[in-house]
Amino acid sequence: MSTHHRRTRKAVIPAAGLGTRFLPATKATPKEMLPVVDRPAIEYVVAEAVRSGLDDVLMVTGRNKRALEDHFDRAYELEHLLELKGDLGKLRQVRESSELADVHYVRQGNPLGLGHAVLCAEPHVGDAPFAVLLGDDLIDERDLLLARMLEVQEQRGGSVVALMEVEDDRTHLYGCAAVAPSGDEAGDVLTVTDLVEKPEPGTAPSNLAVIGRYVLAPQIFEILRKTPPGRGGEVQLTDALRQLALDPALGGPVHAVVFRGRRYDTGDRGDYLRAVVRLACEREDLGPEFRAWLGEFVEEEGIR
Repeated sequence: MSTHHRRTRKAVIPAAGLGTRFLPATKATPKEMLPVVDRPAIEYVVAEAVRSGLDDVLMVTGRNKRALEDHFDRAYELEHLLELKGDLGKLRQVRESSELADVHYVRQGNPLGLGHAVLCAEPHVGDAPFAVLLGDDLIDERDLLLARMLEVQEQRGGSVVALMEVEDDRTHLYGCAAVAPSGDEAGDVLTVTDLVEKPEPGTAPSNLAVIGRYVLAPQIFEILRKTPPGRGGEVQLTDALRQLALDPALGGPVHAVVFRGRRYDTGDRGDYLRAVVRLACEREDLGPEFRAWLGEFVEEEGIR
C-alpha cells in the first residue's frame, strides 16, 4: 500500500532537549514540564495530537526526563487521597493526563539533533506516515493546523510542513522555505521547492518559516540515516526534508500548510510569559478576575 492513501495514526514528540534557555529552572525540571497556567506545556501538545485523531504518542526523551513519564502515568496515592477527601474535581484533573493517550517512550541516547530524535522513532512508527509535534510550539486549540496537515498528506501523499510568516529580521532563527503554488483551491497549501536551516541574515529564500508541526512520509528515515550533521553539528530534520523537496522521487513531494492562526512559542522566555498571560485571560475560571487585575497593573505602572 502506498503512503499516499495510508492514514496517519501515530504522533512523535521529541522531548530530549536540555532546555538551556530556561536555566536554572530546567536544571532539574524538564522544560516540557514548565507550567502554562496550571498544565505542563507537554500536555497541551499531547492533547492537540489526540484532538487530531492521533492517540498513539511516542515521546523521544533523554536523561532527567522521568517527570514526563510520571505525569502521564497514574498517581494512585494522590488519587486515593483525593477520593478520601471527596475532591472529585481535582481527581478528574489528575486522571485526565493518564487517560489522554496511549503514550510510549524511547530514549535518544546522544543529543544529536532533531533529525536524529525523529530517527529514534522508526521502530515504533514503522512504514506509515506519522506526525511530529515539537513541544515548544503550542497551537491554540481553536486553530486546527494539525488536522489540516493530516488532510493534505492523506490527499496528496509525501510530507507536509507547517509554515508561518515571520519578520525578515527573524528568518535566521528558523528553517525557511522556498515555495511554489500548488493549485490548492483553499489557498493555504504550497509546494516546497527548497529549505534552508537558519539562513544567514539577508539570505533566506522567503519569510515563510517552518514551525513545529510536521506530517512525514516514512521514507524520511532512510534519508535521515544518510544525512550528515549540519547546522550546530546536529542532524537537522530540515536538511532531510530539503532532499525530499529537491528530489520528490526519493519519497514524495513536500507540501506546506501556511498557518495564520494563534501560536505560542514556549521555548522563548518572553513568548512563554505572553503565552501564560494570553491563555490565563481566556480561561473562564481565571480570565475575568485576571484581566481586571492586569488592567489595574498596567494603569498603576503607567505601561503604554
